[in-house]
Amino acid sequence: MKRILTLVALLTFHFSLFTFHCEAQDQHKVDSLLDVLKKHDAAKKALGSKAPAIYDTTSAKILYQLSQAYWGNNADKALEYANQCLVLSEKIGYKKGMGSSYNSLGVINSNIGDYLPALVFHKKALEIRIEINDKRGIAGSYNNIGLIYMNQGNYPEALKNFFAALKMNEESGNKLWQGINLNNIGIIYKEQGNYSEALKNDFAALKIREETGDKNGIAGSYNNIGLIYQLQGNYDEALKNYYASLKIEEEIEDKHVIASAYANIGSVYFSQGNYPEALKNHFASLKIQDEFGDKAGKTSSYNSIGMAYSKEKKLKEAFEYLNKGLALSREIGSLEYIKTSYYNLATLDSTQGNLSKALEHYKLYITFRDSLMNTETTKKTVALQMNYEFDKKQDSLNAVQAKKDAVAAVEIKKQRQQKFGLLFGFMIMIVFAGVFFRQRNHIKEGKKKSDELLLNILPSEVAEELKQKGHADAKEFVEASVMFTDFKDFTKISEKMTPSELVKEIDSCFSAFDNIIHKHGIEKIKTIGDAYMCAGGLPVVNKTHAEDTVKAALEIRDFMANHNQEKIAKGELPFEIRIGINTGPVVAGIVGVKKFAYDIWGDTVNLASRMESSGKEGEVNISGSTFELVKDKFTCTHRGKIQTKNKGEVDMYFVS
Repeated sequence: MKRILTLVALLTFHFSLFTFHCEAQDQHKVDSLLDVLKKHDAAKKALGSKAPAIYDTTSAKILYQLSQAYWGNNADKALEYANQCLVLSEKIGYKKGMGSSYNSLGVINSNIGDYLPALVFHKKALEIRIEINDKRGIAGSYNNIGLIYMNQGNYPEALKNFFAALKMNEESGNKLWQGINLNNIGIIYKEQGNYSEALKNDFAALKIREETGDKNGIAGSYNNIGLIYQLQGNYDEALKNYYASLKIEEEIEDKHVIASAYANIGSVYFSQGNYPEALKNHFASLKIQDEFGDKAGKTSSYNSIGMAYSKEKKLKEAFEYLNKGLALSREIGSLEYIKTSYYNLATLDSTQGNLSKALEHYKLYITFRDSLMNTETTKKTVALQMNYEFDKKQDSLNAVQAKKDAVAAVEIKKQRQQKFGLLFGFMIMIVFAGVFFRQRNHIKEGKKKSDELLLNILPSEVAEELKQKGHADAKEFVEASVMFTDFKDFTKISEKMTPSELVKEIDSCFSAFDNIIHKHGIEKIKTIGDAYMCAGGLPVVNKTHAEDTVKAALEIRDFMANHNQEKIAKGELPFEIRIGINTGPVVAGIVGVKKFAYDIWGDTVNLASRMESSGKEGEVNISGSTFELVKDKFTCTHRGKIQTKNKGEVDMYFVS
């Protein structure tokens, strides 16, 4: 029971995210903005070179407002206008417009659960806003960065940014955003089980939102208050607040927050043992999340549906949805969701009597739980709260003096520790000096091997950055070509092979792929089962990535054709391959804290996967964006516009 409640708490993350910066699409507002933009551009065109610079800045502002209008319902349209605003702002050197554009790109990526690119965009927005001293924008960026950390389960960093935003908004008297910041701080306390502090902040946020008439915010506060009551077992008060929230949300017509409301109402019914009503509401939530591509919301819904099916003894359906939740939680890189998925799988394994699998999943749950809720995390949270309260009183002479005394005491303690440390260190040095010299050569050899291993896992540029800085920053690439390969009917064929034969066959194919892409300067990203993923144009940028990737794809295709002829001659089943390529912007970086993995994210990657699944065996299927870069180098056959999942109709080409 408690696990489901924690899951609902995660849903509040998304609700909170949208109550701050998502609004339902107002078609009248959109039409009005488009009309203003059209008339504005016509007036500018009539003036020609005599048009003042304010015409361009006004156009940028309208484009940003159009992007905002689509935040809550249409990610593609929101991205389109945000990018137009960014291009125009960069062209005219309009810094505020650039900051707004990056903020919009961050919000859009947050809404669909792509946290890494969202964090990159929000930090770019913050950097620009600090440069131009845009205080309102700075506060907004701190808040949005806090949201990303919150969704990733990094509560100290989240709280640090929320307090920074709250302080700025209190100084400027911005009541609306004070409500938002208090709301978010309440969520952090709730996640740490401090319900009294959580309610204190939630009610403070609700009061401010009622004063300012912020309907979206009021709905958010009702939702979060309902959640606290639910966590305390007060289901009547929980439902009362959830339905109050849903009523406002339906007036606002924001799909995201409506989806969250359905999910939270479903969780109350689950707690009451009414599993049919729980499933009804969770599926209603999932439908909306699927329409909008909300990965984080879908992860929560999959887990909730899985646990409801478990209670109904529909174990096949339960495992199906719980495994969907785990896969998606890994994709978005959320430690909190991964933790929840492993706990739920352990619970279900236990009910089936599969104790070894249950123990395996429970150990993984413990690992992720401890990484989120360790003692150090709690200490950092308390310290941040104390720092915030102290900063509010920093003009007080007593506070200043107290701070000086505290610093002096710390310095004295530090000096004592240094003296003791020097003495102790000297003794240790004498004892281990001999050991050190004997092991020096072994260490050098070990370092050489570890460097070789690191280069086998990560690109050399990324590995070097990791060694020098202890971490590697995520990077944006304006253009890269992403390739996916996959074997048709792999599962059916693999069932007719022994495990050793299957591993040997996959290793043979993928080793050949490795050699081919290395020859063409392509970076291997990862393999997932029988799928192989690589990309050209990163981590070192080049202009020939599309051509290089297509050449590698054709060579892989030809290798598999020859390999299959050999298999058929031996009476073995062939592995027919599909290959897809797409070109566009991506974000690349390292994920995880152990077993580092270099990975890429973004809509370009998703569409590349669609190119593979929409292709044909023995063919290289490329998108229109890749075609434009290679049409003079290869013979391509236009397949027309092909319908793809969540992408609509896309131009596709076969490369001869």
